[in-house]
Amino acid sequence: MKIILTSLIVGACAGLLGALCGIGGGIVMVPAFTQILGVSHKQAIATSLAIIIITAVAATANNSKAGLVDWRIVAAAALGAAAAAWWGSDLMQSLQSTTLTRIFGVTLLVFGAKMLIKP
Repeated sequence: MKIILTSLIVGACAGLLGALCGIGGGIVMVPAFTQILGVSHKQAIATSLAIIIITAVAATANNSKAGLVDWRIVAAAALGAAAAAWWGSDLMQSLQSTTLTRIFGVTLLVFGAKMLIKP
């Protein structure tokens, strides 16, 4: 029961931050799944990506209803993102969890610092 309640809370936080900030939710879910639920980094990434499908569909439906989605950009960017995600998932599976954790941490630091310096 604890894992379900914790997952529900993590999911709610990720969904809210994703909808407010445009983040994929992985920023919240991956660290929470590894640190709180104790899953491996690879499993946390894969699980987070599966959840993001649902949160993205829900937020996109609501944003589209409000006329906020530029579908031309979606079509072009989605094609590139899908190809890169397929390759990236293969790469993720071949890397060690410690390497993935470091890549994730550095990415958060770089983009976070950039956003703080130039909002």
